[in-house]
Amino acid sequence: DNLLEFNREQLTKYIEKFGHKPYRAKQLLRWIYRFNEDNFGAMTDVAKSFQTTLTSNANIQTPEISFDELSSDGTRKWLLNVGASNGIETVFIPEEDRGTLCISSQVGCALECTFCSTGRQGFNRNLTSGEIIGQLWLANKLLRKQKNYIHLNLEKRIISNVVMMGMGEPLTNYNNVVHSLEMMLDDQVYGLSRRKVTLSTSGLVPAMDKLRMDCPVALAVSLHAPNNTLRDEIVPINKKYPLKDLMLACLRYIEY
Repeated sequence: DNLLEFNREQLTKYIEKFGHKPYRAKQLLRWIYRFNEDNFGAMTDVAKSFQTTLTSNANIQTPEISFDELSSDGTRKWLLNVGASNGIETVFIPEEDRGTLCISSQVGCALECTFCSTGRQGFNRNLTSGEIIGQLWLANKLLRKQKNYIHLNLEKRIISNVVMMGMGEPLTNYNNVVHSLEMMLDDQVYGLSRRKVTLSTSGLVPAMDKLRMDCPVALAVSLHAPNNTLRDEIVPINKKYPLKDLMLACLRYIEY
């Protein structure tokens, strides 16, 4: 079982079924997310019996790296293999006061926006919550090893912000995305604030309304056109949720 799939409550229930105390979940979360440790045997304050249970039944599994490119300005881009010849992109963008990770939510996209190369390649599948969180986990681990971000004015973390602006429309992979967002906000997992986690959408109005009730992180809406005639061509979902409905949904989101 990939432990990156489990939130705090699920992880607690998972280890309890093997007869281990609930407090072990807190220990495990600290090792996995604060120290980016995927070797259970290296978790020094974890009981040997618990280490044995984890080694026999669980793992920390992230997408495999197919391509890793570091630019001169510190931007780092990964092409990650998620199986069946499917790849996704994850990008780290360093600035003086923040380090932003752009992550993907799907392999491809079904919305066919004309400005987007992902939309032109078609839709393959949704990413699991473990594959979404796995991008953040893997980037944290690799960036800590890189050790060349001392110019960033960041006290405790290299990745201070997360944006769901990579491949896919996040709101069409709703359950897995929200599960992942909740883990990013959980103080015992990544502990990011809502204003530092941004979800980008092309404007799926019902899902936007649902998100503001379930997990109201920062929202970025891709408009790309000032009127319905042009936007119908550029962002086809506009034919279903035109600008007037979209703007009202944005107002509802802000007012909540």
